[in-house]
Amino acid sequence: MKKLLLASAFVVAATAFVSSAEAYDSTGCGLGSMAWRGQSGILPQVAAVTTNGTFGNQTFGITFGTSGCDPNGRITGGTQKMILAFLEDNLEQFAIDAAAGQGETLTTLAGIMHMDEEYVANKAYQNFAAIFPNDNVDVVDVTLKFYEIMKA
Repeated sequence: MKKLLLASAFVVAATAFVSSAEAYDSTGCGLGSMAWRGQSGILPQVAAVTTNGTFGNQTFGITFGTSGCDPNGRITGGTQKMILAFLEDNLEQFAIDAAAGQGETLTTLAGIMHMDEEYVANKAYQNFAAIFPNDNVDVVDVTLKFYEIMKA
């Protein structure tokens, strides 16, 4: 029994490690996600997912709109991944376009997010300092901040 438990823990940890390289908000909603919100790394993600799965609270939350879940919500992980992939290759041009409030990167991001181009351009321009707080900002931080601003 101990070997099975140890093997299961290893598989979960290995899967979390592989997944965490591309996932920055991979646990979804639920009590576990709320308890470990704001923390990063393998252990908090595994703990959040384990809590959600063990107690079934994520399903309950989605059904009844509790624990940070929205029964009418959309699955947005794909959109965030697309934005991250795009910005990894276009971060410098995005910074230039956001500072100007216009440009092809803003047009592309508006298309990815299914939002009005002018709205995206204005929000990026107005929130440039929040999106790019310094010269050495990380693309993941830019993606998360940009997404947060656009969805606010």
